[in-house]
Amino acid sequence: MEQKKNRSAAWREFWWINAGVLLVSCGVYFFKFPNRFSTGGVSGLSLLFAALLPSEWLTPGTVVVILNVLLLVVGFAVLGRSFGIKTAYASLMFSAETWLLERLLPMAAPLTDQPLLELFFAMLLPAVGSAMLFNTGASTGGTDVVAMILKKYSTLDTGKALLVSDSLIALSACFIFDIKTGLFSLFGLMLKAFLVDSVIESINLCKYFTIVTTRPQEICNYIMHTIGHSATLVKATGAFSCEEKMLVLTAVKRGEAVHLRQRIREIDPGAFMFIANTSEILGKGFRSSL
Repeated sequence: MEQKKNRSAAWREFWWINAGVLLVSCGVYFFKFPNRFSTGGVSGLSLLFAALLPSEWLTPGTVVVILNVLLLVVGFAVLGRSFGIKTAYASLMFSAETWLLERLLPMAAPLTDQPLLELFFAMLLPAVGSAMLFNTGASTGGTDVVAMILKKYSTLDTGKALLVSDSLIALSACFIFDIKTGLFSLFGLMLKAFLVDSVIESINLCKYFTIVTTRPQEICNYIMHTIGHSATLVKATGAFSCEEKMLVLTAVKRGEAVHLRQRIREIDPGAFMFIANTSEILGKGFRSSL
């Protein structure tokens, strides 16, 4: 039974990774490449290299493949086993899908004449895809490999170092393409910084309940047997009433929170509830620590 559950979880993770990679690939190919939005990372570099070294075969999709393969080789050589297999797989799939899209669905111009709308999708689709990958402990590689190497061999703040490098890539678009493209790229970089974190939090959002009640066992029975989660009980005393009560501490998913709140009101109308949003719950029934 346990083996079957593990196999099911592995398949679910596999499809989650592939769906994430597909979203990133579509966002980059259909919206970023045609508009030349150089918002950092390997996809941004590939646009700059393809423009600086014009050639029939050296397209942005081809440059993505070359850069990602080189970074993967360096990653395995420098980091060894600590370099994730899932990241390597996602990176290769992203490179292959981008290259295939370029061959199967060549684009001579952007999909629309609305660059701001296209910038939004160029940032949103990869943000959702990246969030899905991060939730499985993977990424599309690229400059993430550089970050891992910097983290291992230097005391640099890798987040700031990558932000500076991405900003330089976006700024370069002003000189290699034009001011308009460069400004859109810089604006896209700012959007990217907020979108990925926001999407990750939204995907993982759960509700944390602190319930002050005189009927803890009935509430716990509902949490354990109906919702399928556990809870923690803590003894408490009311400061005003000096009454002995119990605190029930539990975390549930968003859809379950509505039902739990209603059930608590039915069991103990006088219960006092603190309900907070949380997006980082690690443990059985939620996410495994990565």
